[in-house]
Amino acid sequence: MPEMTSYEPGTPSWVDLGTPSVSEASAFYAALFGWEVEDQGADAGGYAMCKLNGKTVAGLGPQMNPGPPYWTTYVTSDDADKTVQLIEEAGGTVLVPPMDVFDAGRMAVAVDPTGAAFSVWQPNQHIGAQLVNEAGTLCWNELTTRDTAKAAAFYEAVFGWGAKSSDAEPGMTYTEFQLGDRSIGGMMEMGADMPADVPSHWLAYFAVADTDETLTKAEAGGGSAVTPTMDLAVGRMAVLKDPHGALFAVIQLAEAPHS
Repeated sequence: MPEMTSYEPGTPSWVDLGTPSVSEASAFYAALFGWEVEDQGADAGGYAMCKLNGKTVAGLGPQMNPGPPYWTTYVTSDDADKTVQLIEEAGGTVLVPPMDVFDAGRMAVAVDPTGAAFSVWQPNQHIGAQLVNEAGTLCWNELTTRDTAKAAAFYEAVFGWGAKSSDAEPGMTYTEFQLGDRSIGGMMEMGADMPADVPSHWLAYFAVADTDETLTKAEAGGGSAVTPTMDLAVGRMAVLKDPHGALFAVIQLAEAPHS
């Protein structure tokens, strides 16, 4: 079911955007996905919750680090402090140690050994996205890395993920991260054509009812396409860039999401 009330530990459960302008990002994504964006007040430091059909689906907040804006993937943990220990033991780097976010939950920020940043989320009042796999909501999280073997070993040690690789498309090996028998994310090797200064990174995918229509809306709002629209076995997708440069993907799933 697309409506969520909890997440099994080790499951990507939330994404939020660090942006130089929350107001401008709010306008862009509201027009693109139909989100209602609610400012959480001065105490929340400018953070805003994005809702669809009354359900929380993503967050927007002021960018904290230099460089391009970014969407962050959060992985659920039942003990953020223990997860941070596992991250360090497995060769990762903790950027922000565990801290409480009001009564919402406890979080930490880390970088895996291949250079990809992600966050850990121990939920309290905020479980993560309340609605997924519907048009305008998160449907997949994908790691693009220069060392898939090192990344697979790291995430297995930290979150217990298995790694199932296959030739999803001709000439393209794709790895599905699995928690038990459930696929919860993906991984791809960075191609040789990727600029050397582009770090390994997590990419958030949002389901849409029509990829081409979404691209048109994104361009009208100041965004742009980073990759050509592609037809894959799982659906029609494209990687986009918002007006400030944050990357994200959209996909019209072969099994169409509800609109």
